[in-house]
Amino acid sequence: MAAKNPGEAFPLVSRKLIDLIECHADELTRLYLDEVKSNPQLSSYRKIDQDEHYKRAYQVYHHLGKWISKETTKEEVRAYWWDLGKERRGEGLPLSEIILSLCILRALLWKKVEIEGMMETALDLYEAMELNNRVIVFFDRAVYYASCGFEDKA
Repeated sequence: MAAKNPGEAFPLVSRKLIDLIECHADELTRLYLDEVKSNPQLSSYRKIDQDEHYKRAYQVYHHLGKWISKETTKEEVRAYWWDLGKERRGEGLPLSEIILSLCILRALLWKKVEIEGMMETALDLYEAMELNNRVIVFFDRAVYYASCGFEDKA
């Protein structure tokens, strides 16, 4: 495994990839909103105020490093996404669209990484795979807790 930089939560290549995603959060958010507008399976999402929708998606991309770091506890992830699921239910969004929306956020993130071609060596690829695993776990938790919050009748 690659040595970590002092004071860093991620190996160098992973940090570069996270920085890439966070620095391009605006671009990724706009691509996401374009996908939502054109996807017939997300008709309820098109009813959300565009400025609010932008802000929500931007937060995920812009704070990705925080979300997947070991500094963010499972309890913090749970609380945020549980509340989000409850809010989305209150807004009248179907659970299937919430899940699809999160899948699109994740897919666009990796398209950006692939386009930038930052994985030049076997070590780069290994570190990218490690990051990919963390991102998958994060989004799986987000989907699960948002679903739980959506179903919570309290």
